[in-house]
Amino acid sequence: MSGFKLLDDSSTPGAPRAAARPGTGRWKMLLLLLVCVAPIAASYFTYYVVRPEGRRNFGELIDPMRPLPDQASVSLSGEPGNLLALKGQWLLVSVAGGACDEACSRHLYLQRQLRETLGKDKERLDWVWLIPDDAPVPVKLLPALNGATVLRVPLAAVSAWLKPGEGHQLSQQLYLVDPMGNWMMRFPPDLDLQSAAKVKRDLERVLRACASWDRAGREPLGVVSAKDRQ
Repeated sequence: MSGFKLLDDSSTPGAPRAAARPGTGRWKMLLLLLVCVAPIAASYFTYYVVRPEGRRNFGELIDPMRPLPDQASVSLSGEPGNLLALKGQWLLVSVAGGACDEACSRHLYLQRQLRETLGKDKERLDWVWLIPDDAPVPVKLLPALNGATVLRVPLAAVSAWLKPGEGHQLSQQLYLVDPMGNWMMRFPPDLDLQSAAKVKRDLERVLRACASWDRAGREPLGVVSAKDRQ
């Protein structure tokens, strides 16, 4: 029996080959789809579910997340647009009237500084100011808005999408939106330089966890032009 050798049917001369299964192509396509989607699913699962003990987000996670509305917008130069065009990039959003009081100016400064401190990842984040009224923006503020996305959007539309924490106003907080257009985090009011460092850590975490989601380096929308600064 030492010379006994087990042969499968396919190796036996004259044995018919098994008929190709009609579902093979579909299974291959499904497998390919899973390979593509897995990194995104794993990123969200890791960030939202498998958070090690002792790790705390400074910002408040929004559950369920709220998608960008299909809402018309207007740039400072009067160019029409739509908020849906903001998809494809991480957004750090503030909301304040065009007159821009001290709190508004502080938020704009922090938005710009937070973006700059991200180093090579800064091109993945747009800083956005949504203006829910028709008040003119102070001329002296325009040079500081270089690189910002500034859009006028009706207050009702903004309020239906973004919500402040209990006891706070919409203009008191900053809001983080992912590249798919989902508002997913808000930061506490009254941010200062010390608390801004905690905001930066949250930004670094989501950028690191979801590195394949966005297009780095796109041109910001609704930017303040030379015409606006005249």
